[in-house]
Amino acid sequence: MLLARIVEDVVRRDGARILASLIRLTGDFDRAEDALQEAYTRALSVWAQNGLPERPAAWINTVSRRAALDMLRRQRSVPLEAEPEAPTIEPEAENPSGVEDDRLRLLFTCCHPALSPEARTALALRTLGGLTTREIARAFVEDSTTTAQRLVRAKKKIREAGIPYEIPAREALPDRVATVLSVIYLIFNEGYASTEAPSLLRPDLCAEAIRLARLTVELLPGEAEAGGLLALMTLTHARRTARISSEGELIPLEVQDRACWNAPEIAAGLEALDGALQLRQPGPYQIQAAIAALHVRAHSAAETDWPQISALYGALLQWAPTPVVELNAAAALAMTLGIEHGLRWIENLEQRGELSGYHLLPAAKADLLRRAGRQPEAALAYQAALALVRNPAERRYLERRLAECSTR
Repeated sequence: MLLARIVEDVVRRDGARILASLIRLTGDFDRAEDALQEAYTRALSVWAQNGLPERPAAWINTVSRRAALDMLRRQRSVPLEAEPEAPTIEPEAENPSGVEDDRLRLLFTCCHPALSPEARTALALRTLGGLTTREIARAFVEDSTTTAQRLVRAKKKIREAGIPYEIPAREALPDRVATVLSVIYLIFNEGYASTEAPSLLRPDLCAEAIRLARLTVELLPGEAEAGGLLALMTLTHARRTARISSEGELIPLEVQDRACWNAPEIAAGLEALDGALQLRQPGPYQIQAAIAALHVRAHSAAETDWPQISALYGALLQWAPTPVVELNAAAALAMTLGIEHGLRWIENLEQRGELSGYHLLPAAKADLLRRAGRQPEAALAYQAALALVRNPAERRYLERRLAECSTR
């Protein structure tokens, strides 16, 4: 069990990097995934006999590359060389320029305009985010079979159309930037509020999304929304250590220990936001980053500039008129004009049914009802949220709130 967990850790931390290099080596998604899976399988066997190597990720990298090369040789009918019993450890190559980064190259390949928007997102989440088919299916609100078929078709399209594994020429970048930024943000969100992981957070995914965003900003210094996204994720990620209690329970923003927020990361996020705003190309990521900036600049929850946040959500709705943005805007309105204003907006969202399976809708309603002193109604809303929530950390928080309502 311990050995399997070590392999899982390698998959989570280094799988995307290794897979990206294998795709570059083989030119084929399926062949690269097969080679990586073979390395994982061999690790369970070899490590059990010989012990854990000094650098497990480098071991996986070496064995998977050899497996990929063997596949290529078999395909070309070239005699195989004898493989040594114990593979040597190869150093992990790093390219400081960023432009030749395998994962960024993979991201742009996944986001090729020849693929449908859904296929681009699903493939990038699978290969770069390391999400399972089931996790991606939940993101698309569809069954796993449909998602699996979408992934198969996307990889087949890339293979048959000869889509190159590269960052495109500068004139072709605008066709992919929006999707690239969207996928990076989806990877971050899975790390920020994981759907299936035991903990609410997957810092490895958040860090990878921020790294990709930083590379994208370097590649496209004049793209304000890339800077806005980098700022948004950096400011949000800076609060990670204050979001979970020692018991593994979600801690809401208003009661987080702000001394635990990462000050250097907040400074970096604010700097990225300033740089994006100076380009005078407004967009939704910059607006969300501005909202995050208002939260981190407040020295206490009571000092939060809710009127400005509410105004920014109104501007965000012009760019992204989605039910989720409306829900956040409703919560901000409640903090600005009064709870009843927010509750009326949330009740309207309920009646429309667009967020019927989204646990944060009844959770937000429950929170406002609790603040209003309407404990029996709040308890019912917490129960509705508990029927939909998947993450254990969020579940524990909702259960505690429900218990508090039941004892008053």
